[in-house]
Amino acid sequence: MRNARFSSSLLIGLLSLVAGCSSIEATKSPSNQPSTTEVAAQKEMAPSAPPAPLAVAPSNPDAATTATIQQYLKSLSAQGFPQSAQGIWIQAGDRLLANHQGTTPLSAASLTKVATSLAALQTFGADHRFETVLATTGTVENGVVKGDLIVQGNGDPFFVWEEAIAVGNALNQMGIKQVTGDLIIVGRFFMNFETDPGKSGNLLKQGLNSKTWSGEAAAQYQTLPPGTPKPTVAIAGDVKLATAPPSNATGLVRHRSLPLAELLKKMNRFSNNMMAEIVASTVGGAKVVSAKAAQATGMPQSEILLVNGSGLAVENRISPRAVAAMFLAIEQYLKPANMTIADIFAVVGQDEGILDGRKLPSGLVTKSGSLNEVSALAGALPTNQQGVVWFVMMNGGGANLEGFRASQEKLLSTLATQWGAAGSVPANLAVNRDRANLKSIVEKVN
Repeated sequence: MRNARFSSSLLIGLLSLVAGCSSIEATKSPSNQPSTTEVAAQKEMAPSAPPAPLAVAPSNPDAATTATIQQYLKSLSAQGFPQSAQGIWIQAGDRLLANHQGTTPLSAASLTKVATSLAALQTFGADHRFETVLATTGTVENGVVKGDLIVQGNGDPFFVWEEAIAVGNALNQMGIKQVTGDLIIVGRFFMNFETDPGKSGNLLKQGLNSKTWSGEAAAQYQTLPPGTPKPTVAIAGDVKLATAPPSNATGLVRHRSLPLAELLKKMNRFSNNMMAEIVASTVGGAKVVSAKAAQATGMPQSEILLVNGSGLAVENRISPRAVAAMFLAIEQYLKPANMTIADIFAVVGQDEGILDGRKLPSGLVTKSGSLNEVSALAGALPTNQQGVVWFVMMNGGGANLEGFRASQEKLLSTLATQWGAAGSVPANLAVNRDRANLKSIVEKVN
């Protein structure tokens, strides 16, 4: 990616799409159909279950912390939100500090993305890059591709305007400025979080040719480094879909996404629902995400119940204990790459994103979740007395989003004051600064 931030127009609202798509062969949307290669990779990389659950036993919580939690719950109950609709799990190391309905699956909202992140790391590894390959069925003569331009997608969840511009410039550098045939989309190609392959193809067709840019594309170009060329690859034909690339296709350009860890950081910082759905579908769908998360954490499958990968459904239910265990499992998967959960989740006081404006302790590494009657917050709080504290707060029982958030913030502030601020960033919450300059890659196919 050439730009480290989302444009505001990509974060909210619907994307401006160019209509029109014909079909070479009847094909289902690839959004929930991983390729045979992807399925094989999933089986090869499937981890063994941990020898013991990653969360501590649910009994004998700390008395002092439990008293603080009881006051928190009584306050919510007094406002009309029953304790039966609330869930709390707090642990530090091998010590349980608090447990209220910790093993009961509750509406998780965007804490679902913790499960999706874990399943993706299990499946692909932190450094995996999703490849999108452009090829042709014809010849290249005097800057003209005499034939079709083929796009083979493989599940990149963050192929946006900047990536299309980079690919177009790479084609221009090869001398290619025109295509006489069609733009044929094969496989799991998504652009600007659009899961319809035909619409994604039309967005790519527009992005490759600056003369046809929408206002949104032109605005996003302005965020790129000064002097970035404007591509001009004019495609004469239509966008069409195919189930497989033609046997006579010759590779032109390969686009390799940011590493998976960096993609997950973007997804989680902004709680991007469409990214999460694309990632979950590439893993194999909600049921696969749920199964992988249970396997990696040692939690009962009954504590991780998902119907999608983003959290946009009250039916997505996870126990507070399982959420904490998923963070701990993610920590384990990131260690080989010298990374921590701070490399894929928001760090309060450092990262721009959906938590902007919330009154949370600095240095907190966290993921939030919200639905109309659900608010959740989970992650890791660095402290002086308890070390790194893993916490999960899941609130429901009525429409009280801002009230739930304020109560969460007050509770975390109270706990942070009781336990004292950490003198420095704990090693297991430190960001790997060596990865700060990683970018997507565009290269010529040999």
